[in-house]
Amino acid sequence: MNAYEAPVRFTLLGQVGAWCGEQELDLGPPQQRALLAALLLRWGRPATLSELLDAVWGEKHPAAAVSVVRTYVSRLRKALEPRGGTAAGSPQVLVSVGDGYLVRVHEDALDLALFEKRVAEARKLRADGELTAAAQLLHAALDEWPGEALAGLPGPLAESERHRLQEVRLTTLETRLTLDVELGRHGDVIAELAALAGRHPLRERLCHLLMVALYRSGRQAEALAAYRATRSTLVAELGIEPGAALQSLHDRILAADASLHPDPSHQPAAPEVPDASPPLESAPRPDPTEEPALPATASHTARPAQLPADLPTFAGREAELDRVRALLPDDGPPSATVLITAIGGMAGIGKTTLAVHWAHEIADRFPDGQLYINLRGFDPSGSIVTPDEAIRIFLDALGVPPVRIPARLDAQAALYRSRLAQRRVLIVLDNAHDTDQVRPLLPGSPGCLVIVTSRNQLTGLVVSDGAHPLALDQLTSAEANELLVQRLGSERPAAEPQAADEIITRCARLPLALAIVAAHAATHPGFPLSAIAEELRESHGSLDAFAGGGDVTIDVRAVFSWSYKALSAPAARLFRLLGLHAGPDFGAAAVASLAGLPLRETRGLLVELTRAHLLTERYPGRYTLHDLLRVYAAERAHVDETPQEREQAVGRAFAWYLHTADATCPHLTPNRRRLVLDPPPEGCRPLEFTTYDQALAWCETERANLVAVVHQAAESGRVGIAWRLPAVLWGFFYLRSHIQEWFDCAGTGLAAARAAQDRQGVAQGLADVAAALRHSGQIEEAIDHLRQAMAAYRDIGDTEGRSSAVGNLGDAYLQAGQFDKGVEYTRRALAVYRATGSVWGEGIALCNLGDAYQRQGRYDDAIEVLEQAQVVLRAGGNRWVEGLALDILGTIHSRLGRHGEAVEYYHRALETHRDIGNRWGEGHTLGNLGGAQLAADERKAAVDSWRRALEIFVESDHPDAEKVSELLRRLEDGEGTAEEVLVPDAAPGPTT
Repeated sequence: MNAYEAPVRFTLLGQVGAWCGEQELDLGPPQQRALLAALLLRWGRPATLSELLDAVWGEKHPAAAVSVVRTYVSRLRKALEPRGGTAAGSPQVLVSVGDGYLVRVHEDALDLALFEKRVAEARKLRADGELTAAAQLLHAALDEWPGEALAGLPGPLAESERHRLQEVRLTTLETRLTLDVELGRHGDVIAELAALAGRHPLRERLCHLLMVALYRSGRQAEALAAYRATRSTLVAELGIEPGAALQSLHDRILAADASLHPDPSHQPAAPEVPDASPPLESAPRPDPTEEPALPATASHTARPAQLPADLPTFAGREAELDRVRALLPDDGPPSATVLITAIGGMAGIGKTTLAVHWAHEIADRFPDGQLYINLRGFDPSGSIVTPDEAIRIFLDALGVPPVRIPARLDAQAALYRSRLAQRRVLIVLDNAHDTDQVRPLLPGSPGCLVIVTSRNQLTGLVVSDGAHPLALDQLTSAEANELLVQRLGSERPAAEPQAADEIITRCARLPLALAIVAAHAATHPGFPLSAIAEELRESHGSLDAFAGGGDVTIDVRAVFSWSYKALSAPAARLFRLLGLHAGPDFGAAAVASLAGLPLRETRGLLVELTRAHLLTERYPGRYTLHDLLRVYAAERAHVDETPQEREQAVGRAFAWYLHTADATCPHLTPNRRRLVLDPPPEGCRPLEFTTYDQALAWCETERANLVAVVHQAAESGRVGIAWRLPAVLWGFFYLRSHIQEWFDCAGTGLAAARAAQDRQGVAQGLADVAAALRHSGQIEEAIDHLRQAMAAYRDIGDTEGRSSAVGNLGDAYLQAGQFDKGVEYTRRALAVYRATGSVWGEGIALCNLGDAYQRQGRYDDAIEVLEQAQVVLRAGGNRWVEGLALDILGTIHSRLGRHGEAVEYYHRALETHRDIGNRWGEGHTLGNLGGAQLAADERKAAVDSWRRALEIFVESDHPDAEKVSELLRRLEDGEGTAEEVLVPDAAPGPTT
């Protein structure tokens, strides 16, 4: 047996893992496992270094990523071959090939390869007529697939492969179910088929199998009901009828076709159960025993692809499309200048639909990707996307981490233009409010196309930036009729041409109105079009947005009302209340509290609203309302809900956001002083979190809503929400570097508190604004706000708040280089904490004071104070600050040339950081430890410490990653000396 065929087996179909016998091997952190997965997915073929970088980090990988990949490879080799491979020590499992690597593994030792092998064998058996054996093989193959492939793995390759493998599994499952039905096991698979069809309602093949199984089990009515449910979903969500095979099966069941009954020989006629396309191409694999040559392979570079889906039933607009098509050369993107197209028109006229349709048509001409954002320029809630927020979203899509994004808009725009330079990117800016909102989002170099949609004319963009305007009018009568035919089929409009014409007229040839009426007609195929036209004729009222200029002759509110009236009473109530929601989108849990309903019931109602086209599910579990539907929902809420009911609904929603945000604090900022909140109202069920990652992910997902709640609360007089919500979001804003939103929310809360003369809110607001100013580098302004906060806390008798402001003022003075004042205010805070018996505050103040002394060069004083801090911090259980204090002590001893003592303190600090999961503190201390070890002539230990620090800095894309990587390179090349090592930085002072 060769070394690489040792009993090590790998899994990709679930968690990525490796086992030696029954013992699971430690494959390291997620990114290291992602690297191994990238190699295993290319089983038998090598991966270049460039391909591995793209697989783990995407197009914009960190500067030190090459060093990290080599570190990961070294660690994986140690894990997979602890004895060093061959006798000569060369690796045999993970081998170097050219500038890349290859994993040598036998097909029976990789679950994905074994799955492919079984599927290929089953396909051959089925072709030979051995259905039972084929089914047994597929059952065995699927039984060994325990869950989501590549579960929890980061990186663009893992994300794309997860989706591909999910489709592979589902297709294979369909083939297995097909065989089961062919073998007469239809009764055994009905429950499984019903569940799968419910989870995947657009897969017609599952419905086909379910209908056959039900019919053969004597359940004809249920088979026909399954067809109706699938047809309704296809029409409602895609605007299409079922395929010919499904329609034919439906007709044959209605006719009681005898050929549908099972064949005793288990060889049914081909039309009964559609054959499965092969789930995997069984391409030949190279022999893993041979040393492979390095093939020329293309790099799978990640790129943004943010365009929404094109509308399958797009109709008309040929004249407009011809105009915009003429703007581009025949064979590529614009080359001489940035090309801007401004599509304007009234609400519901189809601006976004046309923009997205054209964008999909030309997307292949822009190889560097597509960016899309809804600027919400006319959002009824007023939550317009600011230019800096839009740029931050685009920079994130282009691979720029939050910590690298500047605070000022002009600097953000410059970085954005730099990222787009020499790239060919298609940019869609949807629903812009005015030229000022758009102009910072324009590229600065040729090769890009910008498509802007707006209800305004954007004259400034046309005059100053050379935009090509395109004003959309209503559809022509022929185009409107084409839209109805696309959505309803040709028979109904042709059978009732006068009714179809009246529907078109009463919808004012408005695409949105026509789409809603068509959806209503499609979901009621038995309704004559004349009845629908009559109901529109008899409706009353109008949406103000469509009443201007005398050109609109239809009551569009009546169009919305038909979908609304068809809802169940609970769904109609939920729709109304959604008009009161503050933010641009929402999740099911937030909506449940808004409505005061259980989560399970709420999810069912959201599905009903989505199917009625009154709600859009943008992402799984995230919903949004079209602007006009939001207006209509709010109007219905003011008509059908009492003021008390509206007030209670908004109060529940605001309380949900506040209390859920507060539930993230123990994970994001453990042991920091928390606000005392009133209990949530009845019907409000805030979320709880069990991990740091859950808490942080929720904040990021809800960020736009949280900001919107702050502003809506301030505008509606709910002052307590307006200043408390920014306070509980302190840790999130700081950790994610959302400084501008932090400053905006804190400023809004402070202004609301001042207007309402809420003294506690004023004090807290001053402290929060000061924190945002400090972290954005505006130290003088921060000092001014902290002085005001001190006075405000003193006036309300909040001793702990005042001492916190005093201590933070000391830290601000240290940042300003005013060390004497820093020491003065830190000592004052220390005195207050001691007087009030606050052990937590005393420990932090002592740590900060020790840091201040070491910055002044008063090392003996610093050591004495930090040793006191250790006693107090241990007594108070403050492990977070204890680790920082130990790090500062290590820095002091390193500066004094006591490298042995410094190393000891750094090791103690590391142990403390790891105990509490302070990953950033661990990286910082490892960097300092490496310097002390090199100075103590422990070069090998120093290199190891810096490699571990580099891994952590790369994970968080910390700016020090490049510096540590360069230092490691110099050491490995024999250039670094102890004298060249920089004096270590002190750990940042903790704040209260």
